[in-house]
Amino acid sequence: MNYNKLVRDRIPEIIAAQGEKPIFRVMDNLEYTIGLEKKLEEEVAEYLESKEIEELADVLEVLYALCEAQGHSVDELRKVYEKKHAERGGFSKRILLLGKE
Repeated sequence: MNYNKLVRDRIPEIIAAQGEKPIFRVMDNLEYTIGLEKKLEEEVAEYLESKEIEELADVLEVLYALCEAQGHSVDELRKVYEKKHAERGGFSKRILLLGKE
């Protein structure tokens, strides 16, 4: 069976533990970034369909990996998030902007 997609780090060992032989290679930096972007689209689509928290956790995992692939730390991402949140707010007030005059 062919997959040709980015998978979590332990998937090859899980496949091997099931008595099958995983066929894989390590991606270069550009291919990895593209793979992460595709994986993000996949995980967001899965969340939108299921609304399950496990899918949100998968989205977060991909976001963290993308952050690190771009040379940033998760801590740096958190700081940027906190700064932006403090300056512009979040979405908890459920505001629907209808326009402006």
